[in-house]
Amino acid sequence: MLRKIVSSLLCLGVGIQAMAQLGKQQTAFDGADSLRGSIGPERAWWDVTHYDVTVRPDFEERSIQGTSIISFRSVSPGQRLQIDLQEPLVVNKVLFRNTEVKSMREGHVLWVDLPETLGAGVQEQLVVSYHGIPREARDPPWDGGWIWKKDSLGNPWASVACQGLGASAWYPCKDHQSDEPDSASLHIVVPDTLQAIGNGRLLGRTSDGIGRTTWTWKVSDPINSYNLVPYIGKYTHFDEEYQGLEGPLYCDYWVLDLHDERTSEEAEAAYMEKVERHIRGQVTPMLACFEDWLGPYPFYSDSYKLVEAPYLGMEHQSAIAYGNGYQMGYLGQDLSGSGHGLKWDYIVVHESGHEWFGNSITTFDIADMWIHEGFTTYTEVLFTECKSGKDAADEYLQGLRRNIRNDGPVVGPYGVNHEGSGDMYPKGASLIHMVRQVLGDSTFKVMLRDMQQRYRHSIVTSAEIEAFMDSYTRLDLKPMFDVYLRDTAVPVLEWGVRKGRLWRRWTNCPEGFFMPVAFVVDGKSLPPSLVRTGWSAAYQKVGKKADVQVDANWYVGSTPAPKSALKKLKAPSMTTGTPSF
Repeated sequence: MLRKIVSSLLCLGVGIQAMAQLGKQQTAFDGADSLRGSIGPERAWWDVTHYDVTVRPDFEERSIQGTSIISFRSVSPGQRLQIDLQEPLVVNKVLFRNTEVKSMREGHVLWVDLPETLGAGVQEQLVVSYHGIPREARDPPWDGGWIWKKDSLGNPWASVACQGLGASAWYPCKDHQSDEPDSASLHIVVPDTLQAIGNGRLLGRTSDGIGRTTWTWKVSDPINSYNLVPYIGKYTHFDEEYQGLEGPLYCDYWVLDLHDERTSEEAEAAYMEKVERHIRGQVTPMLACFEDWLGPYPFYSDSYKLVEAPYLGMEHQSAIAYGNGYQMGYLGQDLSGSGHGLKWDYIVVHESGHEWFGNSITTFDIADMWIHEGFTTYTEVLFTECKSGKDAADEYLQGLRRNIRNDGPVVGPYGVNHEGSGDMYPKGASLIHMVRQVLGDSTFKVMLRDMQQRYRHSIVTSAEIEAFMDSYTRLDLKPMFDVYLRDTAVPVLEWGVRKGRLWRRWTNCPEGFFMPVAFVVDGKSLPPSLVRTGWSAAYQKVGKKADVQVDANWYVGSTPAPKSALKKLKAPSMTTGTPSF
């Protein structure tokens, strides 16, 4: 998912703001929020195994009609199912074993009662046909829904963006992030003059002989329900094969066919040459970098795909939405202010990073979305390192911190389909960067690759990922995770030099807080050492007039201690103090 730039701030070089409502904590939630965001009894007893969705849009009426075949397996006995379909879409009927069954609408929820209780381990299907005018996105992708546009020459151009809002904004499903189908099929019915692109591999196209063609796409891997999307427009296609860690990876690119600037065949050829050069120049080094740091691309069987979209971008699995104008940076801007973000295409890098974090590793509840966004933001840091070196990566990460607002906890409230603060991007990445400082570069890389291998195509919680990272250290990082993920105060390091020792303690944090931190003394980086809320002295000897700085890779405050406080401290002997890691 993307961060949204406030253009007036960008013009001043100040930075970005997450989407308008991201991170503003609601004080109260209603029953509809709980139905949408939790696994209640009518969701818990069955597991989705496959979605087979057919959709036919009407561009004049801005309506859709379709069918969703929901294959599921009962994990315990049950009879009533909660199916989600957001109003104003209307259900025509629900079939079970080719017979219409009883259903009742309650807002965005459809309660379906089967004619009998199913025992555990039964494989079944529901067929839900529906129609109507779906919610229209006012400002995609931040405000979700169906998107109806035209290209520069008036051809229809449509898609969907529904992360957060939910896939039930356009098709009936079990709309909870924790239940991914093992596979999916998407049939998109469009006029013969248009192309329809979906996730996974193209199985074929079938014409009805009266002006419409059905494009059928197949996803072989587990997929988030919000990631399954159609793209409809007049496209030009090209492809290539990337030789990756698991062999040949098919890379599929769909570029909007018509633009005003292409007024002749020569202009058309020149434009496409520019686009192909840009895409190939971004995708190949990105895949090489990410496979080196994170391990194999998670969806070889489904391909890697970029599709030009009528909005900036989104991480739709194996079919990434692209709308960055084939330029470097984020709409030509550097979110970090360091200059390094203008050396690569933000949408290609960030949204591709989500294939590993968000699409392969998915959080159970969107309250833990920092796993998706913090780690994916950190893939920007990794790519900067691959492209420009470690110092540039550090500068890029440090620059991103200017966008942290500390307006709310990074982890949101559970069970109500509500995300935490938009700080999940830069603050989440900053937390990960500090964990890297503790572990060291080589161990950190091993950890990332192990994480991808262990949780490949899995549903996780923040607690699970925190414990996994902590297992690579020799101390308890829970206080650190709690402060940076569940609080808004930034710890402040108070320090001073007395009798050859560097004394330090944490303030502006809970009593008993502890966290490792690193100093730079006279230009030399010292290894991280553990600091608590009570005064302690570093093991290293420090000169009275030494130039002491907190390592810039740590997202903390810093202030010199009052001399009066230092005078009360007794310097330890050479054999005491807090050793470094």
